[in-house]
Amino acid sequence: MSRATFKILFCLKRNAPKKNGLIPVMCRITVNGKIAQFSCKLDVEEKMWSVETGRLTGRSNVALEGNRMLDKIRVGVNKAYQDVFDRDSYVTAEKVRNEYLGMGMNHKTLLAVFRQHNEDYAKLVGKMKSQRSYWKYCVVYKHLSEFIKTRYKVEDIALKELASAFITDFELFLRVEKGHCTNTVWSYMMPFRSIIFTAINNGWLQRDPFYAYHITKEETKRGYLTKEEITQMINGSFKRKNYGLVRDLFIFCSFTNVALNRM
Repeated sequence: MSRATFKILFCLKRNAPKKNGLIPVMCRITVNGKIAQFSCKLDVEEKMWSVETGRLTGRSNVALEGNRMLDKIRVGVNKAYQDVFDRDSYVTAEKVRNEYLGMGMNHKTLLAVFRQHNEDYAKLVGKMKSQRSYWKYCVVYKHLSEFIKTRYKVEDIALKELASAFITDFELFLRVEKGHCTNTVWSYMMPFRSIIFTAINNGWLQRDPFYAYHITKEETKRGYLTKEEITQMINGSFKRKNYGLVRDLFIFCSFTNVALNRM
């Protein structure tokens, strides 16, 4: 394949500005007219960006440091291109991107690791693990999958690409897009953190993206039912039979003072 078909371009993702007004920089790889791109993990002011050169303008520390980061990425992507060419003799933009991001055959990706964890976890349900905890891992996997597709426009993401911003952005996704409260977000972040610990312990991830991340479960005041409300529940009927069973268990516990988790 001719090297002339291979191009690297840095550009701004203007349709996704951050709350602080900064705009993410993307690296766009083109091979034979086909494009693949990824985030450079660099946010800049639009007025400092030169579309012609694909670099930051000026001699400020921010500009110099940003351009050094872009130069490092360019060198890495060029190396990834050469590695794919030497190995496969057939190069695509997606292959180069995946090679650079560590999503090649010898590297782990987040959803792949999560999927394998859930498959192994399912085998322990009813023995060492509960159905409820397994269900929670499945829900978190579903949310992560949707988040990655929506935010990064890819099917999966390399573990080595995870940064603290990924964690905080996922939390924002759970709060805004899914409308979850703090305690629900907390209950979903814990299984996610467990997956990250597994990756670190197995040597698949060198740094902890949860480092310096904090979320605290909020104390909640539980209300109580009045005598009239309990009577209404006793006399009520449900379309689904299992709801009636739940009602009966609840009423039994209410009058006997036996906790459900002890039954």
